[in-house]
Amino acid sequence: MASVKLSLLTFLALFSLLLHSSLQTRTLNPSKTYQLLDVSDSIQRALSSLSETQDQETLSSSISLDSSLVSNNSSSFSVPLYSRETVKHADHQDYKALVLSRLARDAARVDSLNQRLRFLSRQQQFETQQDDLSTPVVSGISQGSGEYFAQFGIGTPSKTAHLAIDTGSDISWVQCQPCSECYSQTDPIYDPSASSTYQPLTCSAPACQALDQPSCSAGTCQYQVSYGDGSFTTGDLVTDTVSFGSSGTVPKLAIGCGHDNEGLFVASAGLLGLGGGALSFPSQIKATSFSYCLPDRDSKTSSTLDFNSATPGDSITTQLTKNSRIDTFYYVGLSGLSVGGKPVQIPPSVFQLGASGGGGIIVDSGTAVTRLQSEAYTALRDAFRSQATNLPSAAGESLFDTCYDLSSMKSVQVPSVGLVFAGGKSLALPAKNYLIPVDSNGKFCFAFAGTKSALSIIGNVQQQGIRVSYDLANSLVGFSRDKC
Repeated sequence: MASVKLSLLTFLALFSLLLHSSLQTRTLNPSKTYQLLDVSDSIQRALSSLSETQDQETLSSSISLDSSLVSNNSSSFSVPLYSRETVKHADHQDYKALVLSRLARDAARVDSLNQRLRFLSRQQQFETQQDDLSTPVVSGISQGSGEYFAQFGIGTPSKTAHLAIDTGSDISWVQCQPCSECYSQTDPIYDPSASSTYQPLTCSAPACQALDQPSCSAGTCQYQVSYGDGSFTTGDLVTDTVSFGSSGTVPKLAIGCGHDNEGLFVASAGLLGLGGGALSFPSQIKATSFSYCLPDRDSKTSSTLDFNSATPGDSITTQLTKNSRIDTFYYVGLSGLSVGGKPVQIPPSVFQLGASGGGGIIVDSGTAVTRLQSEAYTALRDAFRSQATNLPSAAGESLFDTCYDLSSMKSVQVPSVGLVFAGGKSLALPAKNYLIPVDSNGKFCFAFAGTKSALSIIGNVQQQGIRVSYDLANSLVGFSRDKC
């Protein structure tokens, strides 16, 4: 009897130890199933985004120019990177109005990307039909691309310019004097007559011939970038010196000198094309890699856009894939999604790039909200809803159909969401990257959306606070949290 009692006591002790160990493990590793959302901090940042921005003198002082030369692709350099609201004060009566304006720009952006792909499809199928090719399109962006600005110097002597960064575009351009039409920007408009290194390109120049639809006027190469919302920029294709803070300069960079620029590009001096095409900035400087970490769009903090720097060792990496019909976009091998540490049931074919150039999923700095094919989005949303029953629901807002009233909470545990890449590597997103405030009263929405298009897009809301590294030499992309 004593031995039975001892065995029973031993069993109970072991069971208690195992139970305690299990509970401790669940407590120590909550990120597999839950993420902590700091509601109060998110609302405070939302309110601060409506406050006055940094003044121009403060912004300009962060760039120190020198005359060193970036002469080969082994040189690494870095430039400051800001959210739109850091450079230009958000002129809205409340935070909800700001969010709705962002979402409107975002819708135009996504339409532009899809129009770009449709245009190329028609171009290949009907090369002789000039009416299909009448509008030269060398970029797939819309006014929504100006969400993040990098700071450069243009010309000699160098003048500061905040350029919207865009991985979905190749050609870089700035607004130029004299303007037949120029929108309002934060920096002084670039005056080519004041730069000793400015040089227009001839119509036979290789950079001119690299345009989708090159044109010529009085012996000078002309460019035009058209946008899905009807905005555009047009002018001379030129070369000039571009400076990267104290890191160095690059001479004879081919850029657009835009004399007619119509649309709401909101404060930027122009655009920096980071795509994969021949005219893109990384291609022209022969960069082996580049990376960025997008600061929270509602904060006044800055980060960096880096070139030729190593991918952080803890990055989740996956293969970069090229679309045979377009060099610009960065396609990635996404195999699935997870919620609460469990895989969402989605057919693998949903994210595959087709042989004809359709489908696939790209990483895009200009799109805000991640767009998923309807089948994938519905599965992800339903999985999140089923595990978020502790959150009080609220009515949908704009393109968001899953929202919650968190006004009575300071913080809350929410189901984790992960991106699962080819090979099974998973990137757990911070809670603030998928449950975002849409007003300053505590209404938060699930920041994904469905699309009827075959193309899926990983947007910049999901990329915030994560260093995204494009290893161009090895065709890899890496994601590393907390590397801003």
